[in-house]
Amino acid sequence: MFNIRGILSAVMAGVGMFAVVSGVGHAAEDAGHSKDYRTFLQGGDIRYGEVGDSYNADLVMYLAGNQFMVMEELIQDFLKKNPGIKSVYVETIPPGQILKGQILKQGQIDGKDTAMNPDIYASVNLGHLKTLKGKGKMDSFMVYIHNQLELMVAAGNPKGIKGAADLGRDDLVQSHPNPLTEGIFKFYGSAMLKDLGLYEKVTANAECKSCWAIEGKTWFTSRHHRETPDRIEKGEADVGIVWTTEVVEARKHGRKVDGVAIPAPLNKADKVGYAIGALSTGRNASNAQTYLAYLTTAAAQKIYAGYGFVPASADELKLRPIPQ
Repeated sequence: MFNIRGILSAVMAGVGMFAVVSGVGHAAEDAGHSKDYRTFLQGGDIRYGEVGDSYNADLVMYLAGNQFMVMEELIQDFLKKNPGIKSVYVETIPPGQILKGQILKQGQIDGKDTAMNPDIYASVNLGHLKTLKGKGKMDSFMVYIHNQLELMVAAGNPKGIKGAADLGRDDLVQSHPNPLTEGIFKFYGSAMLKDLGLYEKVTANAECKSCWAIEGKTWFTSRHHRETPDRIEKGEADVGIVWTTEVVEARKHGRKVDGVAIPAPLNKADKVGYAIGALSTGRNASNAQTYLAYLTTAAAQKIYAGYGFVPASADELKLRPIPQ
């Protein structure tokens, strides 16, 4: 349904080419987790890991983690266009983890409480927003971008992986998002494996994260968009299910990985829509609406497209009631 690579090529030609539990540190060796908690300030400064800002920033957003690479350019553009907003706190981690561990109950990062009332929440699954509607915390939403599944492999594809069916091979060590908190796998990757008749072989029906689903064969991550490229580069994994945008981002930074495209409908491009809405419990309702309006602009959609996302349609970008 969506030709991500075609749109990306056109855009690039035009523009030039910690989990939410205490005890997870922000050191460089944590596969970049410190970038999951950022405060963007007017003037271009960025604070990392200041989770207390979730209580006092002018706009607080908890977003599906695989957008992490877009945020710096996007939020700085937003701030330039809205000088009255001085600070934006952005969290980019698995949306299920946010919903269950920070909005519906008190969450902590490095032993510090995080706000339970962000102004905006976004997920790759509308069901998460329906849960918030049921709790009386959110009424309306829009779909603002799209994505699709791809396989990440080592540079040059030394294992000769041709497609998703190769995940059934016995000679591959795999690194996949976990089925508990990472929507990419819970809602899409698992469905793809089931379509292929490979789910049990690849996962042994394991339900865990930061663990071996199958010892020495299939690793379930806590943050796939940080961990899978790292594991592949270190030779600890041969292949992993990721979003197309994550392959684009990794190669942009010279990482030693490549991508293997997955054809439709297995890539779930017809189903992956990023849903976003403002929480009724947020402190900054006006700023939240300003940001949602910004997402509908050509400038915001172009920034997302520059990182491999597929823009939403004009109809999708209209706020509407969350369905039952």
